[in-house]
Amino acid sequence: MKMESSTGSPVADFYRGRSVFITGSTGFMGKVLVEKLLRSCPDVSALYLLLRPRRGHDVRHRLEDMLNTPIFDEVRRSRPDALRKVVAIPGDMTFPDLGISASDRELLTDEVSVVFHSAATVKFDEALKLSIEMNMLGTQRMLQLAKQMRKLEAFVHVSTAYCNCDRSEVREVVYPTPTDPDKLVQCVEWMDADMADHMTSKILGNRPNTYTLTKAMAETSVAKEVGSLPVAIVRPSIVTAALREPLPGWVDNMNGPTGLFVGAGKGVLRTLYCHRDMVADLIPVDICINLLIAVAWKTATATRNQHGKSSGEEQQVVVYNCVSGAQNPIKWGSLQDMALIHLRRNPYSGVLWYPGGSFKESRAYHDLCSLAFHTIPAYIMDAAARLSGKKPIMVKIQQRLSKAVQCLQFFTTGEWQFSDDNVQALMGEMTPADRKVFDFDVREVDWDAYLNTYVLGIRKFVLKDDPSTFPEARAHLRKMYFVHRLSQFLTVTITWRLLLARSQVARRLWSVLVGILARAVGLVSGVARAVLPSIGSIAAPVSAH
Repeated sequence: MKMESSTGSPVADFYRGRSVFITGSTGFMGKVLVEKLLRSCPDVSALYLLLRPRRGHDVRHRLEDMLNTPIFDEVRRSRPDALRKVVAIPGDMTFPDLGISASDRELLTDEVSVVFHSAATVKFDEALKLSIEMNMLGTQRMLQLAKQMRKLEAFVHVSTAYCNCDRSEVREVVYPTPTDPDKLVQCVEWMDADMADHMTSKILGNRPNTYTLTKAMAETSVAKEVGSLPVAIVRPSIVTAALREPLPGWVDNMNGPTGLFVGAGKGVLRTLYCHRDMVADLIPVDICINLLIAVAWKTATATRNQHGKSSGEEQQVVVYNCVSGAQNPIKWGSLQDMALIHLRRNPYSGVLWYPGGSFKESRAYHDLCSLAFHTIPAYIMDAAARLSGKKPIMVKIQQRLSKAVQCLQFFTTGEWQFSDDNVQALMGEMTPADRKVFDFDVREVDWDAYLNTYVLGIRKFVLKDDPSTFPEARAHLRKMYFVHRLSQFLTVTITWRLLLARSQVARRLWSVLVGILARAVGLVSGVARAVLPSIGSIAAPVSAH
């Protein structure tokens, strides 16, 4: 049933006069969330952002730096006063009581109606103790704070679709974890860092990393501690560059596919262990943020409409799988083919080699290609750099790239069936105006056009390549194409010559091939001598006319 509104936007109306508390606001998703709330919910009262002072910068400087990024230019131009609604709250997810002062804590408990909890360490290879501290204990501290908020109407916890990657089918429910979160915390608490690292593989079980484990544990904590809190969980899959908002192609990090595109576009990534026929579950960041904002509205209105429940009765946690594979899947093979076209059409500046390579379905073949096309060339280029007096960097780049690729292999060689029934139901409850402003319909994504936007976004926002560099970049790419083809020709020629010199079988094969080629040339010449006089006799009368 659709909610009616005087403005046609019940979602925007819901945020009118309400204050929002956001963790993880300086992250990729957090920035887009702040910008979207300021631009599309103009009557929101205040946005309180939990910020951690670091590297000698207080939270005010961090807030200024964030608001000076290009994505806030439109808000700055059209609603400059809106930026004053953004308030920094000093704190730290790893501290007791989140490190929030007594006065700020009182402000939050008195004023906040909506909480978006997205702060987390997203490093796949993060140390277990820190991952537990941030992703599990940080979430528990947030829930304790939320229980004190007098006006709270919605608490939206941002998880990941891959927290249940030990299952092939993932429905929109909170699954029990093999280990109780509290017991895991108690177990790891007395270990030092070295012992925890040594025990990590046993604790992970069949999960690939500490990130997916601790996010699953955090969900269990949310479900366990929910009580009467109005809580929802949103699980994005692989969050990628913006489709449309705040700027097409906007991205500010090298995580996930972004790093792969940079490596491939620069010519240094030429092989990846990946199953081409499996689904790459990408989700543009603006689709994810629109869903978050709508989920908070839905959570609040659903709780408000449950007249039969007393205020202290336990709530049910509603889960939303924010994924693309259920409605508009794209496979890794198609992703590779389309991305390479756009990387060659819109080249990055200073490519080191012509963009190419491919996904490998065999780990052994991938490892061989990695040695041939990544490791050996990196050492050769560093040796050349040393001889010319330059700083060698390629081996370090390849080592970092190899580490990043290895972290992704679990996801590029697996496939999961995510259901998104709750997401589709929520879309059906929204008005046409809200479905347009807070659009999270992934069926509308044209993947080929989106990947073109993605590649251009990386070029502009990550690599900082000015559009004026396109002619030079394309000219350089043409040179690299000929260098690439020349190197292929020389490699084949040298390899064959070595085989001829060392193998009698190769010499015999070469003699056979030369004989076949000679006979083919003789046959073509004989046919030509027989046919040409006939063509001449036909052509003569025509020319006479």
